[in-house]
Amino acid sequence: MEGGPGAGAASGGASSPTTSVRPGTGGSYKRKRSGIEFESSPGSGGEENEEEAERRRQPGVKRACNECRQQKLRCDVVQDPFTVCSRCNRLKLECKIESNFKRVGKRSKHAEMEKQIERLRRNLHRAQAQGFIVEDEEEIDSPLANGSYSRNHQSFMGSEEAVSSLLHLKQGGAYQLPRIVHEIENVGLTEVAINDLFNDFWMCYHPYLPFLNPHQSPDSYHSQHPLLFWAIVAVAARRYTADPGLLTSVSGPLSRLLWQTVGEVPNNHYVVKALCLICTWPLPTSTTSTDPTHILCGVMMKTATGIGLHRPNHTQDFSRVSVDLNREQLHDRVTTWAVCNIVAQSVGTGYGQPASTLYDWTLAVRPGEDGPFTLSTELEARLQIERFCDKVSKEMYSNASDPRGVAGDELRAMLTRVYKREFSELRVSILSRADLSPVVQLHLKAAGLHLRLSAFFDSSSTPGYLSDLMGLWLATVEFLDYVLELDAPSPDSPRGSILRYATNYILQMIDAACFTLLKLLGSFFSASIDFDRGRLLFHRTIQVIRSMSIINNDLPWRLAELMVQMWNGARVEQRSQQQMNNNSNGHEPRAVVDDTLQLKVRCRMSMSLMFDSIWRWREEFQSQGRGNLEESSASSTHMDATLMPPAHQLQNQLLNAAGSVTPSSHGLPSGMMGGVGYGESNYEVFDPLNWMLDGLVDFPYSYAAVQGLEQNGMG
Repeated sequence: MEGGPGAGAASGGASSPTTSVRPGTGGSYKRKRSGIEFESSPGSGGEENEEEAERRRQPGVKRACNECRQQKLRCDVVQDPFTVCSRCNRLKLECKIESNFKRVGKRSKHAEMEKQIERLRRNLHRAQAQGFIVEDEEEIDSPLANGSYSRNHQSFMGSEEAVSSLLHLKQGGAYQLPRIVHEIENVGLTEVAINDLFNDFWMCYHPYLPFLNPHQSPDSYHSQHPLLFWAIVAVAARRYTADPGLLTSVSGPLSRLLWQTVGEVPNNHYVVKALCLICTWPLPTSTTSTDPTHILCGVMMKTATGIGLHRPNHTQDFSRVSVDLNREQLHDRVTTWAVCNIVAQSVGTGYGQPASTLYDWTLAVRPGEDGPFTLSTELEARLQIERFCDKVSKEMYSNASDPRGVAGDELRAMLTRVYKREFSELRVSILSRADLSPVVQLHLKAAGLHLRLSAFFDSSSTPGYLSDLMGLWLATVEFLDYVLELDAPSPDSPRGSILRYATNYILQMIDAACFTLLKLLGSFFSASIDFDRGRLLFHRTIQVIRSMSIINNDLPWRLAELMVQMWNGARVEQRSQQQMNNNSNGHEPRAVVDDTLQLKVRCRMSMSLMFDSIWRWREEFQSQGRGNLEESSASSTHMDATLMPPAHQLQNQLLNAAGSVTPSSHGLPSGMMGGVGYGESNYEVFDPLNWMLDGLVDFPYSYAAVQGLEQNGMG
């Protein structure tokens, strides 16, 4: 038996860790073995000596066959004339002798095969979920198929390519799998996929926050910090058509890497850059209770000040070693600090929370100065806009003498007049600059809306109340008109509307503007404005919000469904017509001022309107009961038929915006219904704005897309 106790002696009196032979002794000895040698790797020591001893002991057997050598068993194969050994003959194995054959450890081989089987099964399930049909699952699940198809990561090839490669292998072909360049847990990316993702990021997302260097290679970003690299990948994966499931796949691993990095108390300003991206384009989540954006924003600012980004000339004061920065490094830190404040302010405004900004000497405007502290024209304009938003929030919604922080009516009216003039000056200053992108103008108009939303805090007896409401109406219309302009297809945008790649803050401001229309058009004030224009603007904005959806049935989509339901449930058009009839009496319509526009929720700054609207919707339907809800909701999610495009055109738009949808019995794509059967008694399922209520309406629901995120560790 090959490799047995008497299989041979070491030549030349040499000894090894597994043998103990004294020089000059005979061949009678006991050979020590370890468990590792039974799982010997290719080229394990002593194998040639064992073969030589076997040939001397059994002259009729020249060499053991491959199968017996692999198992270290006695072999009776005869080479001349060649006779199959008894073991291979009994087990129907291929009996052959190869001079270059080397044993392979069984444990490592089995472990690798198990990993390959699991990877292929995951890819098979994804292929089936995307509509591919696999006719012979048993053969694909076999170890042989997995052994040939060695690495099947979820993001380096699409399902179609994976299935075609398997069919190629079944037909006897050879397939060279792409090489994985970077990997996070079970998600790997090839060089081609990485380059495509980074190109998408620079072209589509970078204009909204232009502070990274497009000339750096993806590998350099990974070497700076893996969190920064994968944050860029996650942002670009939001609309990555080559692998639509990549965002869901990478969300869990990225979230775990994020909190692991935060837990290690980061001291690297590249981590701060990653946090800026994650706070600007948050990972999809199902509720506010699981949305860490506001927390991460605080971590971002504390990390930045902890490593001295706000004092870039004196970084050594925050380090244990001496730090000497050159001009380029200094400018990089100044830019990162400016972006931190821009992101922190937009997060504070969008979530209706105090912003953790710090506008210090480092970010002071120095006209005419050219140095490392000088920001690009784009970032300088954005910083000025966010500074203005900070003033509005602090002065109007941070009153120390009020339990809810809201400034008094007289003070707020005075501040509104002051900031109206300041905003006009800011608009002239910014629009007079050349080469500013539409993104800056979009944020400028959003800042104007942020200022005017304070009108909802006025009482009906406040001087200038109607004037403030008219200013709010004009600011809302101006902002949404520009949103629709950016949403229109343009030959200069080969990848579609730039609004599809907008930040979470822009989406929140669009939501606020849509709620403003909903509230104004359903109030006494509808007699003072162009109702038809507001009605058209509302329904077109709903379509924009749906087009900004990232995954099917995500929060933007569900929020749009809620607003349409509120529009129909409140019977806005009927109320407006009744108001017109009651007030006209054959004369010009005159608004009868009442308190219907007063807010109950007043602690969320300019975003109080959104939370107040949701509260009112919740209370109304709870008081009416499920019976009334069933009756109203069966038709409440339909948009105005006069405003909708043809059915085939709408379906194509929705397919491009939020994945595949199928026609429903109502003549609308089923995706328009938010994946919920509104004709059924299912109030618990319909929870389109749970994230806004932060657990106050915490009903169970089941959405496939959100479940996918929870399975990856996002739940």
